Amino acid sequence: MAEVLVFVDHVDGAVRKPTLELLTLARRIGEPVALAVGAGAEQTASVLAGHGAVRVLTVDAPEFAEYLVVPKVEALQAAVEAVSPVAVLVPSSAEGKEIAARVAVRIGSGLITDAVDLEAGEQGPVATQSAFAASFTTKSRVSKGVPVITVKPNSAAVEPAQAAGAVEALSVSFSERATGTKVVARTPRESTGRPELTEAAIVVSGGRGVNGAENFAVIEALADSLGAAVGASRAAVDAGWYPHTNQVGQTGKSVSPQLYIASGISGAIQHRAGMQTSKTIVAINKDAEAPIFDLVDYGVVGDLFDVVPQLTEEINTRKG
Repeated sequence: MAEVLVFVDHVDGAVRKPTLELLTLARRIGEPVALAVGAGAEQTASVLAGHGAVRVLTVDAPEFAEYLVVPKVEALQAAVEAVSPVAVLVPSSAEGKEIAARVAVRIGSGLITDAVDLEAGEQGPVATQSAFAASFTTKSRVSKGVPVITVKPNSAAVEPAQAAGAVEALSVSFSERATGTKVVARTPRESTGRPELTEAAIVVSGGRGVNGAENFAVIEALADSLGAAVGASRAAVDAGWYPHTNQVGQTGKSVSPQLYIASGISGAIQHRAGMQTSKTIVAINKDAEAPIFDLVDYGVVGDLFDVVPQLTEEINTRKG
């Protein structure tokens, strides 16, 4: 069976969930071969094998930590040349999309970004995308070269499948371009204890209706009761009520969780662009005419400061 190359997103050997989703999708079109680079690469093997990777290519070098994305680009390019895959799958993060685009240019192939589904086709993998603020769904395939496809988090359920996971060292020779931009300092991001926004199964977001930074505690309490990530609309971020790193929308992050709860968010098109592919959407807004209600699966017309605390209390009660 043809092989599908999957670029692994991991932190010191801890594999992140979007990579496991990619392995599930890769099995639809071939046998997954994983590429893990950087510190802890070999430690990813058991997890990757448990999710269908027949081979795990690993490479570690100081360049991966000391320089920007080009060393990873050159490692992925080397893996493509070594494996000759039918497709290359990369997590659709900011870094992932940059890596994918650079690799596609280097190998002379087409690129599809932000896919939400993947299936086998007679002439190659067919990717599903949401376009124009999720107003349309498109199906596309690459017509030239090895398809390079980035896939959004939460596009597929993780399905374990034991495979050999044979570990093989990949030889990479870095060019001068790989060391052109050096990382001179790193500042660890403060942990909130909540899931990463783009990877979370549940997202609770607040908007203009929250009416102040201090009131986001109400949103955070609901999120914590559900084990969810916290998001914010552009209006809330522009007002300085919540960090831009948590903004959901066209000028923020795109999310596709199993459950999205919008509190005090009107539903402007730029916000919808970032969350419209969520599997189930719930809105809480005191304006019954808010555009968000045209989109939702469930809507509550009411003051969020009445509804959200009651919802949080009920969830906590049911949890015991």
